Amino acid sequence: MRQLFLSLFLFFSSASPAEPVSTGYLDSIAIDGHDPVEYYSSEVRSKHIEVKGFKRFAVDWNNARWLFASQASADKFEADPDSYVPQYNGFCSNALALGEGLIRTDGTVWEFFGDKLHLFYAERGRQRWLDGDWASYKEEADAAWEQLRNQ
Repeated sequence: MRQLFLSLFLFFSSASPAEPVSTGYLDSIAIDGHDPVEYYSSEVRSKHIEVKGFKRFAVDWNNARWLFASQASADKFEADPDSYVPQYNGFCSNALALGEGLIRTDGTVWEFFGDKLHLFYAERGRQRWLDGDWASYKEEADAAWEQLRNQ
């Protein structure tokens, strides 16, 4: 019995906590229910729109519920979430770069920088990245994210 307790203690104490995800204040729905896979479709990117997901196509990942517009999108995400999760798990890239911490987003203001999807709290932050040196902003956001996600 003592050995079982010790094994369980070591297992749970070595398990790392999930990273924070931009969810609603009252629920665990990530990025206000937008389908993170759809941002990568050529139609969505060319029209610069976003696609809402449905509760019937949900995947629980990283202590959040991610919604999808189709079972195909949900399956793609489930097979490789790291390829589709927005940078900083959906928190505002600009706020991180400015040292403002983890600011939630709703998935409506977004842009690709390099090959990565970034979400923003407001259009003003997106425009800052489009008009400025987004690579240096990303470095600042990366550093802030590393610090905040490990707290």
